[in-house]
Amino acid sequence: MSTGKLTRTVTADTAEAVTAPVLPADDRAGDGYDWMDTLEGTAWSVLPNWGSEGWDAGSWPHIILAVARTRDVNGELFGYGTCFEGDTASHWFRSQNACFEAITGEVFFHWASGQSDGPENLPAAAAELPEQDRRPYPGWTS
Repeated sequence: MSTGKLTRTVTADTAEAVTAPVLPADDRAGDGYDWMDTLEGTAWSVLPNWGSEGWDAGSWPHIILAVARTRDVNGELFGYGTCFEGDTASHWFRSQNACFEAITGEVFFHWASGQSDGPENLPAAAAELPEQDRRPYPGWTS
């Protein structure tokens, strides 16, 4: 898999400067489905589901999450990115658990606001979700 362009950034959990794959920008020529096509051949892949039951991790084509995993001289890096109505952002972590918690916070926001389908009877905060709902959907194989 090609990592494409690289960028200097800072990890959210350890605040260390790292070089990581760039999340492709939205070219604004199409919709979110077109943006998902730009991920092909990069380090990034679309994250469709989250949690034990595979609830929506976004609301396609308006809210799309993507994930990436790479390595530098100090070890593994875990990233997640968003494309929200054409605006893209990426976040990198040294710890996979820290990345999972950040993704959980992101999807929880969209579940709680009714922007995407999530579990019934949501708690008041993402940290109160059961452990199995703060991890990738077990059926996800990307």
